[in-house]
Amino acid sequence: MEKQKNAVGRRKEAVTRIFISKGDGKIIVNNKDYKQYFPLVYLQNQVEAPLKTVDAVDKYDIKINAQGGGLKGQAEAAKLGIARVLLELNPDLRPVLKAAGHLTRDPRGVERKKFGHKKARRSFQFSKR
Repeated sequence: MEKQKNAVGRRKEAVTRIFISKGDGKIIVNNKDYKQYFPLVYLQNQVEAPLKTVDAVDKYDIKINAQGGGLKGQAEAAKLGIARVLLELNPDLRPVLKAAGHLTRDPRGVERKKFGHKKARRSFQFSKR
């Protein structure tokens, strides 16, 4: 059996662990097919993006454990994790993946709530009279 490689992807509060092995292109997220787990097409495209960039869509089987955050955060975390694991398999892919922007960890998160405000920036309603 081919040795399995793994990597971690993060985005907002979502964390995904990616396990990759030689195969025929099956992508499983939390024991479901990724098209069932991510019903929206643009989220499916996020997951496939690094594989399409390096023409490896049907070369590897990928198992993803996703937790935390929402579906969009998990899909983007999976994208980063898949790019990292592909890099681990073949370091020559780095310039291609970097140019496509798949190796950049998106640092944006939720801004904290401030005192005297309803949310991070939203103030309480002001009443003049």
